[in-house]
Amino acid sequence: MRIIVADCAAEYSGRLNASLPLAKRVLLIKADSSLLIFSELGSYKPLNWMTAPCTIREMTPADTDSVDTDSVNENDIPEKVLRVTADKGSDVLEVTLYRVYSDQTYDLGEDPGLIKDGVEDHLQRYLAEQIERIGKGAKLVRREYPTAIGPVDIMAINADGEHVAVEIKRHGGIDGVEQLTRYCELLNRDPLLAPVHGIFAAQTITPQAQVLAKDRGFTCLILDYDEMKGTEDDSLRLF
Repeated sequence: MRIIVADCAAEYSGRLNASLPLAKRVLLIKADSSLLIFSELGSYKPLNWMTAPCTIREMTPADTDSVDTDSVNENDIPEKVLRVTADKGSDVLEVTLYRVYSDQTYDLGEDPGLIKDGVEDHLQRYLAEQIERIGKGAKLVRREYPTAIGPVDIMAINADGEHVAVEIKRHGGIDGVEQLTRYCELLNRDPLLAPVHGIFAAQTITPQAQVLAKDRGFTCLILDYDEMKGTEDDSLRLF
């Protein structure tokens, strides 16, 4: 993990265009080249980011045409430019560092992963046992299907013989959809698995997460914990 504290500006281009004006921020660069930009205020979510699979290049201002060093004062010339490009697609995140206060790298070692709370773990187990809830004719491949970026909660095969990756949350938000997106993008690069479809399953799913999931081509599945235990009548809904 590389952590940089710097005065910086950023430009994102591709599926959407966004910019961050010059300000002091924290940059997190992970081993997979993912880059996330944080500010002092706001929630835990980054202001902007590029997630793997991606490639990061560190350049001097002279290496990029995005900085005109001839037309600015000497004190305004940036120290370096970080350009992150998506390996699939045309998205580019370019971060211009004008003053670097700290640049440290840490080896975090192997992470044991997230320990799911009781309800989320039970939802996964119940859905694996009742896999046809994702669609008639579905068959379970396995729970905690391993990938290079972490385990998929459930991998299944639908009635058409195509793989389905299921991400399960207690309360489904945008972060969960993004997590499922990363899994599906990775799995679909394997010709033995593709096409891999995505299902986002949770007890509750926010309207924003439902919109994003639909935009990504995923199905949202509402899970009733009590009903899955057999204590209530059927209230399962598909969107």
